[in-house]
Amino acid sequence: MADSLPLSAAWRIARRDLNARFRGLRLLLVCLFLGTGALAAIGTLTGAIERELADRGQVLLGGDLEIEVWQRDLLPEEKTALAEYGRISGGTRLQAMASAGGNAAPVELKAVDEAWPLYGRLTLEGGRTAGAPAPGEAWLAPGALDRLGIAVGDSFRIGTVELVAAGVIADEPDRLSEGFQLGPTVIVAEDLPRAAGLLAPGAMYQSKYRVAFSPDRDPEAVEEALEARFPEAGFDLRTRDRASPGADRFVGRMGEFLTLVGLAALVIAGIGIGGGVTSYLDARRASIATLKVLGATSRDIARIYALQVGAAAVVGSGLGLLAGLLVTPLLSAALQDLLPVRGGFVLAPGALLLAAGYGLLVALVFAAPPLLRARRFPAMALMRARVAPLAHDTAALRWVAAGLAGIVALVLLTSRDPLLAAMFLAGAAATLGALALLGRAIARLAARLPRPASPLLRNAIANLHRPGSSTGALVTALGFGLSAFVLLAGIQTAIGGNIDRRVPQQAPDYFVLDIPRDRAAQFETLVESEHPGAAIRMVPALRGSVLAYGPRDSMIRVADLEEIPDGAWGLRGERGLTYADRVPPGNTLVEGEWWGPMWAGEPLVSVDEELAEAAGIAVGDYITVGVLGVERTARVANLRRIDWESMGFNYVFVFSPNVLQDAPHNLAATIELPPGAPAAALLQRLVREFPSSSVIEVGQVLSQARTILGQVGIATFAAASVAVLAGLAVLIGAIAAARAARTYDTVILRVLGASRRQVLAMQLVEYGLLALALAIVAFALGSALAWLVVTRLFEFDWLPDWGAMLAVLGAGVVVVIVFALAGSLPLLRAKPARALRAL
Repeated sequence: MADSLPLSAAWRIARRDLNARFRGLRLLLVCLFLGTGALAAIGTLTGAIERELADRGQVLLGGDLEIEVWQRDLLPEEKTALAEYGRISGGTRLQAMASAGGNAAPVELKAVDEAWPLYGRLTLEGGRTAGAPAPGEAWLAPGALDRLGIAVGDSFRIGTVELVAAGVIADEPDRLSEGFQLGPTVIVAEDLPRAAGLLAPGAMYQSKYRVAFSPDRDPEAVEEALEARFPEAGFDLRTRDRASPGADRFVGRMGEFLTLVGLAALVIAGIGIGGGVTSYLDARRASIATLKVLGATSRDIARIYALQVGAAAVVGSGLGLLAGLLVTPLLSAALQDLLPVRGGFVLAPGALLLAAGYGLLVALVFAAPPLLRARRFPAMALMRARVAPLAHDTAALRWVAAGLAGIVALVLLTSRDPLLAAMFLAGAAATLGALALLGRAIARLAARLPRPASPLLRNAIANLHRPGSSTGALVTALGFGLSAFVLLAGIQTAIGGNIDRRVPQQAPDYFVLDIPRDRAAQFETLVESEHPGAAIRMVPALRGSVLAYGPRDSMIRVADLEEIPDGAWGLRGERGLTYADRVPPGNTLVEGEWWGPMWAGEPLVSVDEELAEAAGIAVGDYITVGVLGVERTARVANLRRIDWESMGFNYVFVFSPNVLQDAPHNLAATIELPPGAPAAALLQRLVREFPSSSVIEVGQVLSQARTILGQVGIATFAAASVAVLAGLAVLIGAIAAARAARTYDTVILRVLGASRRQVLAMQLVEYGLLALALAIVAFALGSALAWLVVTRLFEFDWLPDWGAMLAVLGAGVVVVIVFALAGSLPLLRAKPARALRAL
């Protein structure tokens, strides 16, 4: 056997030696199953949603192009310009109040013309398809019927008009593009809002027009042409490629985060793969030595066992891919109400290949060192491996480096945000390096500690630093596992804290829109007569778009910007505008001075400091806004810090009264009722005496927010759970890798008279010391990672429940110790005579 074995002969030996149930390599299978399964499910689901957004963009948007404009209808010349590109459909969107009998409910009123929908069909309960309702009729979402206490065929009122509930909406084709709902949808004919008195000058409504292009039209080119033709119109334009930018951003960001978490789980599992392969080869040391005695070369050894490990890796990855495919329909069903994803199985070859590629590369990186270490040592060194551990093989570094380069290349090439991915990889490498250094530090510290009098404690400490100790692998396992517990608890409690701990304490009970200015006193009297002591705050409410900003002699036109600066969202489309004599509640001046009451000097404006920083706006610059087609310019007098958590009226632009006071507008108000005050009578009176106003119940908005954040939390929980399971698999792998040496130690202790209880107690002390030492590190690491995810990725406030995080960490320590002890139980069952004969 001087020459190397042919590949077919190496495979024949490998196949004969490979157990049909992959005994000894099951840990490798489990680790790859967890990692590739998570990545396959995440990639498949994200790909399915993105494909749905791309393929059904026309239906989701309701056209090839959409134009939105506030507080006015399109001008005749603007409609004529749209008609040049194809069929158009227009209508209005606004908040309104619906009432029936003694019930009242805020609704999202959607007025559409006879051409609606340009794409797709509205489906009513019962399977009937329909378009715009007939005059005097309405299609209602199920929630509207429930709130009003009516059924199909009953009458209800919106504004001054009586309507008939003609059908219940089952599927609204363009629902996703309409954005966040502040009430259940009611679809009516195009002319109803004006007939009901809801479109008075200054009313808060939105005109929406969709265009179905004639063939061969480029949406982006049309968008650019319209912007150039009507630069000051204040249009908010969307194309079919951006049917739901909010959903697209959410899916992209969550997909990126979950993919990175899944990759982290796979990398963590890779440490278990290394431990599992080490344990497997240790069990095969006699076979390896025998093959070498019979003349097998180092290359033959590497081939035979690489084929075995490779076969197990392919099976584990394949099972993970299958699991990812099977779980995707369940995820799709859970997210159907939030995101555009269809039920059923989804085949995404790219996502599956990427997950498999990650799995096999991670297997290569962590399996190469033990494989190459075993191939280059003579038979006698292999025979003595239990008592004289094999040295590391530097040749493995080339394979590890190649595998790591492949992983980095895949991450960077497939990431939406390469910089974020690179930071993640750097953080993961730093974490692994820190844990490896910590493992060495613990081993050295244990070696220098005084020898305790207790034999159990003395042996437990000795196990942390003796030759062949698995302290490094255990530190990595425990560090990652416990950090994952803390990360999960931190994210979950911080998300819950944003909703449950702050919003209910500071949010008003109602927002009221479109209160006529000349009836402000009457509105206050009505509320106070129903609820004495209610807190009312009223502000002027207008809409406008920023047209230009900067120094007076070199102002930047927003229409000329190729891309809005990051964080300068206030420059995009139309924004809420207001004016005030005093600094708004919840706002703090950070630079400049406020104008005095009854200001009649130079037109001034106050700007949110975060927006100013993002856009490069400074005190002394000028801002030009377009309000109902009229340009108004004001000097930036000051910058404010806004408390966005107050849930009150927070405007990024607050003008001096002399800038906007003459523009047609109404008032908006917040109402905070006394604790426990009933609201039904107030709602009825508001609907009756202010039919053109609309009331938004904050409780319903918060309920929707909780639902969305709950789904975000579930996704995070699922991803973090995979990381936790991977961490536990690493722990089991570390124990398995050291099982042979531990069996030898346990047998010697048993021969010397130690009982099983004493041996188990020694294991408990060893793992307990490690877990307690790492708990502090894990708490700091997990908290830091949770803070990054919550504040930077989800952009929430950092409001964790520290007590809950500590409790979860404690539970994690218990779980880890239980798993460690469970993995050590087979050592206690070893027969001394049999084990000694095997040496």
